[in-house]
Amino acid sequence: MGEYDAAVPELEGEENLIAAAKQIVRALGSKRNLTDDAKKILTELGTQLTTITTISENEVDEISDDEGRLNVIQEKIMIWETDQSMIWDLGPNEANEYINSADEVRKLTEKLEAMCLKDDGEKELLRRAHDVLQITMARLEEEFKHMLIQNRQPFEPEHMSFRSSEEDAGSVVSLGDESFEESQHRDSVSRNSEEYIVDLVYPYTIPELRCIANLMFISGYGHECSQAYVSVRRDALDEFLLILEIEKLSIEDVLRLEWGSLNSKIRRWVRTMKIFVRVYLASEKCLSEQIFGDLGTVNLVSFAEVSKASMLRLLNFGEAVSIGPHKPEKLFPILDMYEVLADLLPDIDSLYADEAGARVRIDCREVLRRLGDSVRAAFLEFENAISTNTSTNPIAGGGVHPLTKYVMNYLNALTGYRETLNFLLKDHDGEDTMSLSPDINPSTEEENAREGACDGSPLALHFRSVASILECNLDDKAKLYRDASLQHIFLMNNIHYMAQKVVNSNLKSILGDGWIRKHNWKFQQHEINYERNTWSSILAILKEEGNSNSSRTLLKERFRNFYTAFEEVYRTQTAWSIPNALLREDLRISTSLKVIQAYRTFVGRHTNQVSDKHIKYSADDLQNYLLDLFEGSQRSLHNPHRRS
Repeated sequence: MGEYDAAVPELEGEENLIAAAKQIVRALGSKRNLTDDAKKILTELGTQLTTITTISENEVDEISDDEGRLNVIQEKIMIWETDQSMIWDLGPNEANEYINSADEVRKLTEKLEAMCLKDDGEKELLRRAHDVLQITMARLEEEFKHMLIQNRQPFEPEHMSFRSSEEDAGSVVSLGDESFEESQHRDSVSRNSEEYIVDLVYPYTIPELRCIANLMFISGYGHECSQAYVSVRRDALDEFLLILEIEKLSIEDVLRLEWGSLNSKIRRWVRTMKIFVRVYLASEKCLSEQIFGDLGTVNLVSFAEVSKASMLRLLNFGEAVSIGPHKPEKLFPILDMYEVLADLLPDIDSLYADEAGARVRIDCREVLRRLGDSVRAAFLEFENAISTNTSTNPIAGGGVHPLTKYVMNYLNALTGYRETLNFLLKDHDGEDTMSLSPDINPSTEEENAREGACDGSPLALHFRSVASILECNLDDKAKLYRDASLQHIFLMNNIHYMAQKVVNSNLKSILGDGWIRKHNWKFQQHEINYERNTWSSILAILKEEGNSNSSRTLLKERFRNFYTAFEEVYRTQTAWSIPNALLREDLRISTSLKVIQAYRTFVGRHTNQVSDKHIKYSADDLQNYLLDLFEGSQRSLHNPHRRS
């Protein structure tokens, strides 16, 4: 009590004053001539003086008790401070004892603050209580962080198997390459399972963490507790992204990436976003609620502070991709990014529903808009790339052009994004926003019906436009062939490929039966035109004109001319190619029916006018030779070649 000695004279002075007042009251009360009212007043005054005396004595005793309590608590706290061990590692008894001591010093501090402390000694006691409370809260903050770190549970759920190797991801090749990768890999963005919640720290530690948090907040150290939590959990989140190989890249870094590297990072981003939002962030928010759920909106603010920077980092990558060059090969990865972000939008809105998460919600929608713009730009670039694709050399044999394969497989792969593209290829008023080829008019319902469009959707309009652009390009490429027959073989091959691709894929439901019928008719017309260009003049040699009794010399000349023409066709057209076996067989049969029938008739009619030595080939020989056409391997009948 030495430090309170200075207050004793003052207390004694107050006691003497009260004692003197009591004596005066007793003296006045002994007089007989007092009125009843005066006696009543003196009685009440005496009672009040007695009460004041009692209160003063109690306050002195209470201050003395509080000082004793503080001394005991301070001694305990300082013993723990000298020990380097973490209290919660020592067991539940030690932890409970420290929590009780911390709570006791908090209550003592609040009590002293509520009292009207007058002298310096009492104020000094309050300062000591604050110091002990501060030391206690600092230790609790340290213990809180230690528990969060040491009890962090490894995040390796079974559904992490989505981290498949990059080799299984398909890719879109450039225009002019041999073919489009038909097994175009697409990450599923559908919600196949409900949201996962995993324990990011061991569950048995949650009550202890919540207890510390509640005590720190009620003691006025909530900010320190929140900052400790945010610091630890933010580091854990960064470590998780590192496990998923998500690098910290600026927009400039992304724009400098080579396409192969960028494509790989985009696919990783698509996979990461799903598990990051639906599993990790959902679990992170749950953890925040478990610890800070009793403290109002603290859990929402803490969650936002923990995750906001990483979420914005992922969104910045999406923005960087959206502003890069809009090459056709980027369309599929960007569509994947758009779809996964659009699919996750409700989850993100739910996670960041409060004001603290407004920035994330706004940025998410802005990145989604930019990705949508990038999809439209890449699709338009795809159309432009087809129309401007030029060739200086024709494809050997008149086969299917790589451009045809690329475009049709590209369109087929896009059917998997049907709903998204129908949404993105129109503006908010429902009008088409992108240019179509000149022969496609979106406002002509009759044309839509004739083309067989099921719904006249933006996607159907644009796919017909792309097909039309491709056909125009193929017409130009056909002109590279000097032989008119080969031009028809080339166009027949390519239009047949287009039609079959539509028949045997999801394109059928978009382009429709009418489109298929129209293009079947087109390639059949080229088949007919081929036969006319190739065989009409040859068959004319065998055609009887006027008098059938031609001279033997003229007949022999006609046989020679026919054989020469046939051999030239054989030599030339065995090098031509019809890749589709059914189409090749169909043309051979059609040709054989015309040529062999005409040849049999001609030979039969003149068999008595010329000797066998002038009949170089039998009808069966010619029929067998016709089977060699369109195989893409040149042969000659001048060589000793016969089919067995």
